[in-house]
Amino acid sequence: MPLDFPQSPRSTLGIEWELLCVDRRSGELRPAAPEILAQLASDTTRYPHATAEFQTNTVELASAPHTRVADAVADIAEVLDQVREAAEPLGVDLAGAGTHPFSEWFRQHLTPGKPRYEKVLERAQWWARQMLIWGVHVHVGVEDKQKVIPLLNALLTYFPHFQALSASSPYWVGDNTGYASNRALIYQQLPTAGLPPAFADWAEYESMVGDLVRTGVIDEPSELRWDIRPSIKWGTIEVRVFDSVATLEEVGCLAALTQCLVEELSTQLDEGRELPTLQYWFLRENKWRAARYGLDAEIITTRAGDQTSVRDELRALARRLEPIAERLGCLDELRFVEVILARGAGYQRQLAAAAEQGGSLRAVVASLVDETRDGLGHTP
Repeated sequence: MPLDFPQSPRSTLGIEWELLCVDRRSGELRPAAPEILAQLASDTTRYPHATAEFQTNTVELASAPHTRVADAVADIAEVLDQVREAAEPLGVDLAGAGTHPFSEWFRQHLTPGKPRYEKVLERAQWWARQMLIWGVHVHVGVEDKQKVIPLLNALLTYFPHFQALSASSPYWVGDNTGYASNRALIYQQLPTAGLPPAFADWAEYESMVGDLVRTGVIDEPSELRWDIRPSIKWGTIEVRVFDSVATLEEVGCLAALTQCLVEELSTQLDEGRELPTLQYWFLRENKWRAARYGLDAEIITTRAGDQTSVRDELRALARRLEPIAERLGCLDELRFVEVILARGAGYQRQLAAAAEQGGSLRAVVASLVDETRDGLGHTP
């Protein structure tokens, strides 16, 4: 099945950030997105904008494509101010996290009038209703479709780096799951989500899409909701690994890390170098370790099975990418990796907030709201 891949300017990027709508008094999720978005009357054919998501408790903020991370983050900040202004008189606060600490999935409402959401629910049933999860998606432009599959395969070797840095979903319906990212394991239960298969080249990817369309698994490629995927619509690699995070600084950091890494790998392809890959079973294990242990994970880094602390790996990766970040104009955002390592990833800060308040999960929600409003600051 031949697939068009519209060429995008190399290493341009776009950001999508999913936010929770929470009741200011109770901290519970509120189905407030339709009312908020109606006040904005946002034109979702133009960027930046705010839009609905799978459930009515969620607002997604999307930037326009940009060459610099700071400009994409500025787009998100502009739309965030508009959404917050509309939410304020409703008694609704905004928060970023991979899961809500205690709200119950069976009390939530599907966004009406969206056939693609209705199809997910009809097919996946109970597992679709469980999707009380939020993420950050980063698109990076690719100028040649023959680069897409090598880039995809190589980016999977950095999956645990992405997962550990953004992990912010330790709680599920009031329970401490023991996982840094429970979202990662919940989301992969959808039949077309999770880790993508390994492909030899673009032609094999086209063949697989054709097989799935022919057998009725999907109607078109965007229904493949993998953790990292080609975006046929935009001509990008889309990294969807990330839990939603609480602050704009973290959003910018994740975007910078992704943009710089894709640029590094693309340059290596230009130079005729072979990109790193890992066996599929190592990729699966790394995903689980990062979801379970977050920044304390020991991850598999070579095909021979060598293992290293993901914390050390992240620090070394960020330093290695600094020359690229300086050239792309996102050095400050990339260096925020060190702030996250020092302050703790989202899951660590949530657990600390609960511990400080005798286990109160309402205190966790309050801390998320505060961070989303005020940020973390840039001093480790």
